[in-house]
Amino acid sequence: MANILNIFIDVITSIILIYFLLLNFFYLLFTILAILGVFHYKNMTAYIRYKELFKLPLVKPISIIAPAYNEEHTIIESVSSLLSLEYPLYEVIVVNDGSKDATLDKLITYFKLKKTNRVYRKTVDTQEIKGIYVSESDTKLVVVDKVNGKKADALNAGLNISRYPLFCAIDSDSILEKDSLLKIARPFLEHPERTIAAGGIIRLCNGCDVKRGQVLNIKMPYKYIARFQIIEYFRAFLGGRLGLSVLHSVLIISGAFGLFRKDMALDCGGYRTDTVGEDMDLVVRMKKRLHERKIPFRMEFIPDPICWTEAPESMKILSKQRNRWHRGLIEVLKYSRVMFFNPRYGVTGLFAMPFYVIFELLGPLIEFSGYFIFVIFVVTGQLNYPFAWMFFLVAVVLGIILSLLSIFLEEFSVRRYPRLNDVLIIIVSCILENFFYRQYLSFVRVKAFFDYLRGEKGWGEMKRKGFTQAQR
Repeated sequence: MANILNIFIDVITSIILIYFLLLNFFYLLFTILAILGVFHYKNMTAYIRYKELFKLPLVKPISIIAPAYNEEHTIIESVSSLLSLEYPLYEVIVVNDGSKDATLDKLITYFKLKKTNRVYRKTVDTQEIKGIYVSESDTKLVVVDKVNGKKADALNAGLNISRYPLFCAIDSDSILEKDSLLKIARPFLEHPERTIAAGGIIRLCNGCDVKRGQVLNIKMPYKYIARFQIIEYFRAFLGGRLGLSVLHSVLIISGAFGLFRKDMALDCGGYRTDTVGEDMDLVVRMKKRLHERKIPFRMEFIPDPICWTEAPESMKILSKQRNRWHRGLIEVLKYSRVMFFNPRYGVTGLFAMPFYVIFELLGPLIEFSGYFIFVIFVVTGQLNYPFAWMFFLVAVVLGIILSLLSIFLEEFSVRRYPRLNDVLIIIVSCILENFFYRQYLSFVRVKAFFDYLRGEKGWGEMKRKGFTQAQR
């Protein structure tokens, strides 16, 4: 019996070691491709004058859809930023999804909203619309008040009411930089028939000064939990999604900032309301539909249209967020499992889907299996301490190298942290996040499996502190 147990542990250990090597190989590959992608993007856009380019008659108008649920602390700044964007023609549709706080009241008062009898076509089923308001101070703004149906239902309501061929899905607690729409819409101008979606980068505004919907003074947050998330976002967007975009393997365009063709989204039935991963789900279903119809398409990640959002600053709220993200990943990959290793779906089926299943979905389980075996070795006295220390050191060093390369990408692409002190704080955070923080989030994602099996569908309340107001 002991021999069988030892053989089993040896096999699991070998699997974990191979998995670790493959995981870091792919992340390093994505980062190298991302570096090449950033260099290409910078060269390609060095002489583009966006304001002149978007005066062309081919530019398509955009409907910005921003679902809002209990966002009273950030809603005015966010909507103000949306109304001040530089783009030829667009509308802003804020969908108040049954907020229980003063979100709607603040919007009515600040933007001088007036209730209308606007007629719209209900292409996608949604919860009841209680009222549609237009702003007397800015005609671009439309506010929809509806019965709560969660984010996907709110986005579908916005799709029904929107008037334009492109729509931008954005979180109502986010702030776009003034030229973000100009930059993220570029692929739709260059390849209007093939481009179906584009995503921009998300940055964290914790600690930054915000005034009238614009981030004026970029600062590092005081709490390390927010600093660690800055590193995560660098790796995820600049090191991960940009590299995957080069390989045509992007499966996620963040729900906080993404631009889509409206006809393609409606052709897929809009957003599915029975998943908490509605942003990834729409992207995967759009790709699936186009592969099945053998229609060529493009989906791009753009490294510098910037969207600022507020990150959780407590472990409790962060846990709820990451739990929901991983449950959404499980739901989407299960729903589209027919694509897994299926050559019918091209690179999406043969590479993107397997990568997300093996390394993103199952990663926490394999990582925790490693911790479990480590404990067994310590208890039984079988631990090879020199090898264990070497493995740990290599893991930490590789993690730090990938993070530092992501910081290099940030500095080269947009350089939003110009102060040396900020860069040093980020580098220190790259080291510190390897101790407890990463392990804790791995545990949170393992728990998400059990919550999914229990049928958990909740989002978890995400309390916002609100943006830091700049002093006059």
